[in-house]
Amino acid sequence: MATLTAPRIVPKPDHVADELVYDYDMYGDPALNANAPERLVDLATNAPPVFWTPHNGGMWFVTRFRLVTEAGRNWEAFSSEPFTPEEAAAMRAAMTADEQIYLPVPILLDPPIHTKWRKPLNIVFAPKAMMAMQKDIRALAVRLIEGVKEQGHCEFMDAIGEPMPVQVFLEMFGLPLEQQDEFRRIVKDHLSEDFGEVEDQQRKLKQMADVMKDTLLARRENPTGDLISRLWDTDVDGHALTLEDMQNYCILLFIAGLDTVMNAMGYGVRHMAANPELQEELRADPSLIPEAAEELLRRYSFVNSMRRAGKDIHFGGADIRKGERVVLYNPAANVDPEEFPDPGRFDLHRENKAHVTFASGPHRCLGSHLARIELQTLYEEVLARLPAFRLDPDKPVTYRCGPVIGPRAVHIRWD
Repeated sequence: MATLTAPRIVPKPDHVADELVYDYDMYGDPALNANAPERLVDLATNAPPVFWTPHNGGMWFVTRFRLVTEAGRNWEAFSSEPFTPEEAAAMRAAMTADEQIYLPVPILLDPPIHTKWRKPLNIVFAPKAMMAMQKDIRALAVRLIEGVKEQGHCEFMDAIGEPMPVQVFLEMFGLPLEQQDEFRRIVKDHLSEDFGEVEDQQRKLKQMADVMKDTLLARRENPTGDLISRLWDTDVDGHALTLEDMQNYCILLFIAGLDTVMNAMGYGVRHMAANPELQEELRADPSLIPEAAEELLRRYSFVNSMRRAGKDIHFGGADIRKGERVVLYNPAANVDPEEFPDPGRFDLHRENKAHVTFASGPHRCLGSHLARIELQTLYEEVLARLPAFRLDPDKPVTYRCGPVIGPRAVHIRWD
């Protein structure tokens, strides 16, 4: 299957005003690669609130907090469904009997269908159910940190940032821990910075579905109480789930549960390593860690919300036409100077820490409770078990571009 590895430049449509064109490639912006946190502040401050770029087939970006929040709630104008019903029907018509469209649900559905498909997940991801996992999450964090403590340094993403959410995911789903390396390989493929065509996107989603298929079938016949078993016991609007339904659910949970938390951890540890005074303050008063985690999520968010214009709309000074692609650029919205004074500064005691890291509207992240538990637990154990740590000056952090933004590697050292 073909993957487009170079940006596609397209001519400006006539309805796009010249002053709204901004030269920005979300997959290959040099400034974003070099220093994503600073580049995002620059975008939020200097780019138009809504701009159009000719890169990657042409798309709109919404960069301001108020507008991103408004668009996230307006699902009729900013649809989460990547295909129109006609496009989906044409794709299915071209498939053989044993092929399917892999569609992470419910994130790629709009209300009211979205609401029906989200309901089973609301049950299994309830805050009480997630809090019950904290003891095991803490034990995992301790094991990973103690595994590198004596060596005096580590590349955090490889040693802790990746394996921790992967192992939490495997435990939740009752998947074999021996598959960890395979899951980490799939995560890396999913986070590749190529702008892929639909065929390549489907290849990656199929990869995720295939690696879980045997376990899905086994849990249907012999439930064990894990998340997969509990999902098999639910229904959508009175209809029992099929294998295809379960695959689509699990693809979403794979993506949402691994790459988001991984990047949040990397950003958080990078910031602490660069700011020893913050480490000192949090060690002196660990009760401040939840506040620090929220400000880190605001200052360093990572996931963009991809949308398709569901109708013609005049929005934020731009004329957006039905069918055009729109990126709700959450990482820029969280450093909007109109919403957050001195937005690029991490302020532990900032009064307004409200952010759109977990999106807004009907698609607000249902895994946010689990993500917060993982992040706060990791920060508690890192600060309790490692001495003051710092960034390795010989190995500067660079950043990954695309729909998910985050540090590629975070090399830290301690005495």
